[in-house]
Amino acid sequence: MEITFDAADPQALAGFWSELVGDGVELTFVLNDAPKIEKNPIHLDLASSSAQDQAAIVELALKLGAQHVDIGQGDVPWVVLCDPEGNEFCVLEPRPEYMDTGDVAAIVIDVPDPLAAARASGHPVVRSGDGWASVRPEPGPWLEFLRTEDAPPLTERVRATWAGRP
Repeated sequence: MEITFDAADPQALAGFWSELVGDGVELTFVLNDAPKIEKNPIHLDLASSSAQDQAAIVELALKLGAQHVDIGQGDVPWVVLCDPEGNEFCVLEPRPEYMDTGDVAAIVIDVPDPLAAARASGHPVVRSGDGWASVRPEPGPWLEFLRTEDAPPLTERVRATWAGRP
């Protein structure tokens, strides 16, 4: 799994993510100085092993230049942040299913039909529910699809590639 971020300063953004998640997922940063204008349809969920670990990850992210962001999440047990270039990500509360994923628990993709998207990934659907579906291309993070009614994004500032397909 490779995640590609457009960035005005690819080297600085790579440094941020390298400090935050290490080598758990292949992250690529390419130059694009167009401004970020909307919520990304792809984001990373970071794993934590305890409430203290979650707080430490959030503290590190903020120290590295992340900011708290409200994307309409309401009162939830995870923390929503954005990196220094505005790319959203979540720091999850401890969850048993993410204990063996490494630093990145899941790559989350907003789609109109989560089950169809999960099936199209080429991996067996492991979990699904009302408005979501998950696959687990082991080893590594889950690939999770969430239903969205939003219009397709105007820009694709973050892209995921797996099994040689975009």
